[in-house]
Amino acid sequence: MKHRLILAAFFFYCTSIFSTLSGVVVRGKIIDSNTREPLAGVYVIYGKHLGTTSDENGFYLFTSGSEKLSVTFQFIGYESVTREINSGFNDTIELNIELVMKIREIDQIVVSADKTEKRIAELSVSMDIIKTSFLSENHITDAQEIINRTPGIEVMDGQASVRGGSGFSYGAGSRVLALIDGLPMLSADAGNIKWQYLPMENLAQIEIIKGASSVLYGSSALNGIINFRTADASNIPVTQFFIESGIYDKPKNRNWVWWNTPRIFSTASFSHLRKSGKTDLGIGGNIFIDEGYRRLNGEKLARINIKLKHYSGRIAGLNYGMNVNAGYNIKKDFVLWENAETGALKQSPSTANEYHGTFFTADPYISLKKPGRFQHDIKIRLQSTLSRLPDSEQNNSDANSVFAEYQLWYRLMSILDLTAGISENYSKVKSNFFGDHSGFNVAGFAQFEVRPVNRLKAVAGLRIENYSLDGINDKIVPIIRAGLNWQAAELTFLRASFGQGYRFPSIAEKYAATTIGSIKIIANPAVRPESGWSTELGIKQGVLLGDITGQADFSIFLLQNSNMIEYMFGAYPEGFGFMATNVEQSRVYGCETEMLLARSFGELQTTLTGGYTFIYPVEYNKYTNQNTGTYLKYRRKHSGIVSVNTQWKKLSMGVSLYLKSKILNIDDVFINTPILQGFDGYWAGHNTGYTTLDGNIGYKINEKFTLSVAVKNLTNTEYMGRPGDIQPQRNFSLRFSGKM
Repeated sequence: MKHRLILAAFFFYCTSIFSTLSGVVVRGKIIDSNTREPLAGVYVIYGKHLGTTSDENGFYLFTSGSEKLSVTFQFIGYESVTREINSGFNDTIELNIELVMKIREIDQIVVSADKTEKRIAELSVSMDIIKTSFLSENHITDAQEIINRTPGIEVMDGQASVRGGSGFSYGAGSRVLALIDGLPMLSADAGNIKWQYLPMENLAQIEIIKGASSVLYGSSALNGIINFRTADASNIPVTQFFIESGIYDKPKNRNWVWWNTPRIFSTASFSHLRKSGKTDLGIGGNIFIDEGYRRLNGEKLARINIKLKHYSGRIAGLNYGMNVNAGYNIKKDFVLWENAETGALKQSPSTANEYHGTFFTADPYISLKKPGRFQHDIKIRLQSTLSRLPDSEQNNSDANSVFAEYQLWYRLMSILDLTAGISENYSKVKSNFFGDHSGFNVAGFAQFEVRPVNRLKAVAGLRIENYSLDGINDKIVPIIRAGLNWQAAELTFLRASFGQGYRFPSIAEKYAATTIGSIKIIANPAVRPESGWSTELGIKQGVLLGDITGQADFSIFLLQNSNMIEYMFGAYPEGFGFMATNVEQSRVYGCETEMLLARSFGELQTTLTGGYTFIYPVEYNKYTNQNTGTYLKYRRKHSGIVSVNTQWKKLSMGVSLYLKSKILNIDDVFINTPILQGFDGYWAGHNTGYTTLDGNIGYKINEKFTLSVAVKNLTNTEYMGRPGDIQPQRNFSLRFSGKM
C-alpha cells in the first residue's frame, strides 16, 4: 500500500510538472495590412484575464494549456481580428496577422515631446515621425538625407533648420539638438551634429519636434530636436541586412564632367536583435564607400553599435544596460569649387584637406518603473570625438564630454503628472584649432501635466540652467514652456504651445581661428548666447471616410530669436575674414500642413503623403521692435513634398516629388569678392528654386528577401545648397535586402 501511495504521488508530481511545461505555443508577427510595418503594443487576448502584447517588431508569443483557442487581436485605430485555433497538445502554431487600419497615425506612441510615452495626437507641439520603412524603400543611408525629406526642415551642408529657425553658420553650432535614445550627441568642440555616426541600421523610428525644446532638453534645442530611437529586441530573434551599390549619372551641364571612369558608391549594413533569458541584445554595423561625384570629395565610413538591456528577476520594473556606438570616417569635405563654368564639381586643391574622424559613445543607464505610478531613470553618456587632418595638423581636435541625467516621472494624482530631473554636461577640448578649453553645464527642470476635464490636457514647464567655460560662469538662465491639447471630437485634436529657447555658443564659434584656402576664420571670445521663443496653434484631424484612412495636420507658427550668431565677413584687426558675431534679430512667420491618406483596392494598397511649409523670415529692429523688411539669410519661403507609394502582391513602387523656392538672401561676400570664382553670375541665373523627383521599385522575392532599385533626382535637376555646394545629380542604386 505504501509503495502504491508513493507511485501515485510521483505520478501526480510528474503530471503537474508536465502540465506546466507543456501546452500549445502560439507565436507570430502582426503588421499593418497597408504599409506592411510591424505593429507594437497590439493586445493579444486568448482567455479570460489571459493575454500579451506585441513588441516593437510586431512579434508576440504565448503558451496555453488549452488545445482549442479563440485569439483576439486588438489595437487602437484598427479593426479587431479573432482567430480560432484547434491543435494538438505540444504543438507550435505560427499565426501571422494583418490588421486593417481605421486610423493609425494619430495614435502612434512617441516619447520625445514630454520625455514620457504619449499619443502623438495628444501633444501640444508639432511632431513628425519617420518610419524605418521609408528609409529602406528609398535607399536612404545618410541621416541628413532623411531629415531633408521632412516637411519644414532643411539640412544645409550639415546644419539643420526647422521652419527657418536657422540659416548656415559654416559648420559651427547647431540650433537643432540631435539625440540618440534621448541623449545628446553634439560634438563638444564645434557643437555640430555628427550625422555619419547615427545608428541608421538599428532604428525603431525618428521623432522630430518643431519648435523650441530647451525646457526639457537644454541648450542647442533652441529650434527643435531630432531623436533617433533605436529598436529593442523582440521575443523572436530578428536579423536584417542589405547590400547596395550605385552609380552617379553625368550632370546636366556636361562641362562639369571631370571623370573618365564611373563614380560608384556602395553600402553594406546589418543588425541583429534577440532575447536571451532576461537579457536583450542588439548589434548593428555599416560600411559605406563613396567615390564622390565631386573631385576630391570621396568618403569611407565604418560604424558599429551594441545595445544591452537586462531585466531584473528580483525587482519588478527594474532594468539596466549599456549602449555603445563607435565609428571611423575618412573623407574630404567640399569647401570651395574651382569655378562656375567647368569646375563646379572640382574642389579647389587649396581647401581639400583629408579628414580622419573617430567617434565613440558609451551609455550606461538604469530604470525603475511601476506603470501608472512612477518611473526613475538615470542615463549617462561618455562621448569622445577625435578629429585628425594629416595635411593640416594645426586643425586637429580632441573633444570629450560626460553627460548625466536623472529623471523622475510621478503621478501625483489621477489628473496630475510630474516630470522632473537634473542634468550635467562636462566637456573637455584639446585642440591646436580651438585651443584647450573645458566647459560645465548644470540644469534642473520640472514639467507638470494636468487633465482638469475630460479631453483637455495642459502642460507647463520650467528649466534653470547655468553654463561655465574655463571656470567663468555665465548668468543663470530660466526658461519656460506651456501648452494645451483639447480633443474637440473623436478624431479632432486642437493644440497651442509657447516655448522659450537658449543656446550657449560652441567653443568653435568662440575660439576657432584658421585659414582654409582663401577663407580666413577669426576667433571671437566675446560672442554672446542666443535666445528666442516660438509659439504655435494647430489642429490634427483623423480621416476615416469609407475605405480611406489617415490624418491631416495644419499649424500656424511664429519664431523670434535675439543675438543670433552669424559668421560675418569684414575687416578685423587680424585681417579680412569671417568672425562669429551676434547680429541677427530674427522673426519667422509661417504655416504648415501635412497629410497622410491610405486606401486598399483588394490586393493593391496605396498611400499618399505630403506636406507644404510657408515661412516669411525677416530681421527686426530690437529697439523699435519693428520688422526691417530684410530677409534672413539662407531661408526659402516655400517648400513642399508629395509621395505616393503602392504595393500589389510582391511588387512595390513609390514616387516622391520635392519642391523648394529660391534662397531669399545670402552673404554679400560671395557675390562681391572672388572667393567663389564665377559665383555671382551663376547665382543670378540659377537661384530660381527647384523641383526634383525620386522613384523606387521593389520586388519581394520571398518572405525573407527583397530586391529593389531606386533613382534619385530622376529629372537630373541642377540645384545648390549653400553657395558653391552643388547637390548630387541623377544617381541609381540597386539593393538586395533580407529580414529573418
